[in-house]
Amino acid sequence: MSTRKWIDGWMEGACLKISKSVTLLSLPHLLTTALQSLFSVLNGSCTNTRGAMSGSPAVVLRLVASAYTVAEKAGDIVRKVLHRGDLGIVEKEGAHDLQTLADRLAQQSICASLSRRFPKITIIAEEELPVEEIKEDLIENGHAEEILKEVCPAEYSGLKEEELVVWVDPVDGTKEYTEGLLDNVTVLIGIAHAGRAIAGVINQPFYNYQIGPGARLGRTMWAMSGLGAFGVEMQEVADDKCIVTTTRSHSNKLITDCVNAMEPHEVLRVGGAGNKIIQLIEGKASAYVFASPGTKKWDTCAPEVLLQCFGGKLTDMHNNPYRYDADVKRVNSAGVLATLRNHEYYSSRVPRSVLEALKSD
Repeated sequence: MSTRKWIDGWMEGACLKISKSVTLLSLPHLLTTALQSLFSVLNGSCTNTRGAMSGSPAVVLRLVASAYTVAEKAGDIVRKVLHRGDLGIVEKEGAHDLQTLADRLAQQSICASLSRRFPKITIIAEEELPVEEIKEDLIENGHAEEILKEVCPAEYSGLKEEELVVWVDPVDGTKEYTEGLLDNVTVLIGIAHAGRAIAGVINQPFYNYQIGPGARLGRTMWAMSGLGAFGVEMQEVADDKCIVTTTRSHSNKLITDCVNAMEPHEVLRVGGAGNKIIQLIEGKASAYVFASPGTKKWDTCAPEVLLQCFGGKLTDMHNNPYRYDADVKRVNSAGVLATLRNHEYYSSRVPRSVLEALKSD
């Protein structure tokens, strides 16, 4: 059965509503949350504590809660555009750099929804779109109640809207979207403060699409430094295996040389930075290796937080972290190296020729 026929069948026979449940990952998180709540009450350091003593949730927590439902709406838009059949494809900088109607509508929805509720935040999104009035049916006004029940980490509890930068990729993996490789597609909303990625929401619009009609389609995961990651379960690649995930459509000699230097048992070539980070978390890959300036800050901000909350790390090829200030270069000019474990080992195997070719920011 073709992807298009399956999507048509699903749209006719299945409910479009994505579950908005937020899954708690582990008992240690529960204990950590309880201790944080007690500490906050005793010290008055965080206004967002559970129960009757709590005040208004912190701005950043409200932003994450809104971004969660906004990402779900964007994912719904992405599915509906595919179902209609006319993707409205235009080339931006060549055949491998595409924009679709889904990119445009999802970005309009995300940016308009968040800016309406948080007018002082800075939003930086991938697509360059003309200024126009946004249709009301693209606006999402909801929020995830379960997120608002979380205890805000003390270091973020007093942040103001104007201190936050939001990085948006409305459709990460656009080329794969146009080719029916739907499991590669994600919606990315990353939140940064003082140059650091501190929270992120990732929606996979077509999660479970290969199961067939009747499957619950799509999932949303989120993470915040100091709280943890929710909506996805961690698995790890066996210790005796090295599986590298890398680009499917933007390869070159530097990338190939760097991948080979890792001496992998297997190489996965897939689309989407968000998708590759999820592969690391779910035990499908050991390292994400991309020795090229192809990705942008909106590709890595949200996924970086998710990975870090599981103990992973994302850097450039020189093992330097990226910054997400509003005025930084959009391009990740020194490539991307991401791992769930053993980051220093993989960093040590990057060839000198790659380091000389890619200058760190």
